[in-house]
Amino acid sequence: MYTVRKSALLICSCIFLTGLISTAAAQEPNAPSPAANAKKKYVFGVIAKSEGNPVFQAARQGAMDAAADLSRKYDLEISIDWRTPNQEDAQKQADYVEQLVINGVDGIAISVSDATKANSAINEAVDKGVPVMCFDSDAPDSKRFCYYGIDDVECGRQVMRELAQLLGTQECKIAILAGNQNAPNLQARVRGVREEVQSYPNIQVVDVYYHAETPQDAAAKIEEVQTTNPEIKGWAMVGGWPLFTDTLLKWEPGKVKIVAVDALPAELPYVEQGVAQVLLAQRVYEWGYRSIEIMLDKVHFNKDPQKVRDIMVLDRVTVDNVAEYAKNWDKWLGQQK
Repeated sequence: MYTVRKSALLICSCIFLTGLISTAAAQEPNAPSPAANAKKKYVFGVIAKSEGNPVFQAARQGAMDAAADLSRKYDLEISIDWRTPNQEDAQKQADYVEQLVINGVDGIAISVSDATKANSAINEAVDKGVPVMCFDSDAPDSKRFCYYGIDDVECGRQVMRELAQLLGTQECKIAILAGNQNAPNLQARVRGVREEVQSYPNIQVVDVYYHAETPQDAAAKIEEVQTTNPEIKGWAMVGGWPLFTDTLLKWEPGKVKIVAVDALPAELPYVEQGVAQVLLAQRVYEWGYRSIEIMLDKVHFNKDPQKVRDIMVLDRVTVDNVAEYAKNWDKWLGQQK
């Protein structure tokens, strides 16, 4: 009997001591748990206009680089969920916003093809607790918390100022190449061109020409218009789509003046050979990089951007600096060694 009681007492003592140790460990403030040691994870969705447009390939590289750099800097795990239609498709963009919210992303950055279709999807995402920002092309009437990109109206004005300087004071006609008619950023650029041309009474705008935003469609449109209207002496291109092919390189250098937005690798030979005189380059790599910085500030540091519209400047590319500017693309397209 004594032996049984003694054994029972020992068992009880062990149970009691085990409980005390467990309680002490749980209350110990310096005892790290496995969860406490795990890195904080964030997934940001990025939606561009079209997979085939090289400017968005550079934006994607910027987003990926930002995720890697900021992960190292803040000891986090940041990843990018890239969702972009092969060709522009505003409805697909809206669908991608909904899918990303369902997947539980921490934030979304989008370049909007058609604000009328994107607004409701953006608003629903925000209402469900997912912050949304815009880059390149804005949706100002939505609940997005900021926009990062150029001032599109001022961009159009700058295109027109550059073209007017090239054309001089003689009476002449120009045309505007404008891409997707529903894209809010392009509409704003066209408005800027139209406003600025009022300052040059010697210059008449023949028309604004819209087209599918592929290099082939753009080149076909500009050749068709130029053939039909040989009196056109200048083109104000609010995007550089036709210069992504070599179709227009056969044009006589300087006969028709060209000022275009963007300065991708495929466009640079046009400046080198004198077919295009000025390219106004957006910092397209920064669309991705800066967007991820802004999103991380928002969700990790609870810090809103100082301005709702974070405006970047345009880089002027001419024959004088085209060789130096070309070096940027090694980094922007992930080819830098």
